[in-house]
Amino acid sequence: MKKTLTLIICLVSLQIIKAAPNSSTLLASVTLQNSKLLTNTQQTNADTTILPVVDAPAPLSYQSGMYKRRLDSIKKDIQLDYNEYVQSYIEIYMRNREEMAKVLGLTKYYFPIYEKAFHDAGIPDEIKYLSIVESKLDPYAVSRVGATGLWQFMFTTGKLYGMNVDDYVDERRDPIQASYAAAAYLKDAYQEFGDWLVAIASYNCGKSNVERAIEKASGATDFWSIRQYLPKETRGYVPAFIAVAYVMNYYGQHNITPMACNISLKTDTVLVNKYLPLSMVAQSLNLDLHELAILNPSYKRQAINGTTAKPRRMIIPQIDKAQYAALYDVLNNSTTTSPVAQPVYAAYPAEPKADRMPSYHKVKRGETLGDIADNFGIEVQDLKAWNHLHSNKAVVGQTLKVKESADEPEQKPEKAAHSNYVTYKVKTGDTLSGIASKFDANVEKIRELNGLKKGRLQPGMMIKINKG
Repeated sequence: MKKTLTLIICLVSLQIIKAAPNSSTLLASVTLQNSKLLTNTQQTNADTTILPVVDAPAPLSYQSGMYKRRLDSIKKDIQLDYNEYVQSYIEIYMRNREEMAKVLGLTKYYFPIYEKAFHDAGIPDEIKYLSIVESKLDPYAVSRVGATGLWQFMFTTGKLYGMNVDDYVDERRDPIQASYAAAAYLKDAYQEFGDWLVAIASYNCGKSNVERAIEKASGATDFWSIRQYLPKETRGYVPAFIAVAYVMNYYGQHNITPMACNISLKTDTVLVNKYLPLSMVAQSLNLDLHELAILNPSYKRQAINGTTAKPRRMIIPQIDKAQYAALYDVLNNSTTTSPVAQPVYAAYPAEPKADRMPSYHKVKRGETLGDIADNFGIEVQDLKAWNHLHSNKAVVGQTLKVKESADEPEQKPEKAAHSNYVTYKVKTGDTLSGIASKFDANVEKIRELNGLKKGRLQPGMMIKINKG
């Protein structure tokens, strides 16, 4: 009898042990999970930005109440929700103290630019933190798919929002231009979706992906309801934004000391109406060329190609009054004997030879878009954008535009319109940016032409689209 009772007790004890989580196994599981947060990473729009995949975040800690209260205290127009996904990104950014210290230093220069653009556009000030997720405040950041600048614009989207890219300038790298474009995009997205976190998600994955996620979520319009239906990168993009907002406000409580900003905080703006190498300006005003280039990152060749009809902006550190004469001379003297500046003129003439190349190319058998782009010294993404191509396939016999400034083929007389716009019937799923892309038009001009100030497009409505 005793033996039988002893056997029963042993069996019951064994079942209890099996049912309870083993402490060492649980510790190993948590350690492995935290390890994945550091090593299982993917890239965001900018190659310089590491956005870890946090699909299975660690449980909230005993300090979760503190983090929630802090986020609530800095919340303004955008809902700064707190959960395990946000907490995971807070911990990751906090581990990169040196990197965050550098970013904090750069905010002293870039954030006032963002704040001015966002105030003018009427969008929340705190969206400025999104640029840190995108590029870590690096105007030269380029993603694996060609997104460029502080706000990581693709070529086509940048063009839709008024930014020019040519042999001399890439306005996606211009802090001012790109900030106004980002503000316009996000305002457009908010007016369409009615939620700032959803608008921010669309900035990462595009409006069409957000629309599909809303449909799958049975019409839900908040980020956390549609999150599971969004691309993997976007699922972490919004929590990362909220985490950056936390870090930028509470870095002191986590022993992060901002580094000194290596960009001049006091600057002057000068309009240049001729071709002017930055090296000549640096030499004349005794400035550091590298600093001058950082202040003017959009000029690809470190030379400003302004004209009388279209002067271009140059940012310089504030100079002493005694240097005004030298500045006037470098801006207005049409000739130079500078041994430093002269070779720059020789290497990059005001009338580049590239202008002599043909405007169109007819695809031959065996050619790929890559072959054509290489032959004409252009980028594949530009070739696709100029010709509204959605795939990398080159169709034999197709005529492709190989120069952005190429004139459009003449229309047949019977199709010529007397007005300067065409009409379009809105279809289900259409967005302003998508329609603008189809017609190579500008989003803001479409808004202005149709008086579209608020609300999303309605299927069946007729809108006017400006030509060119």
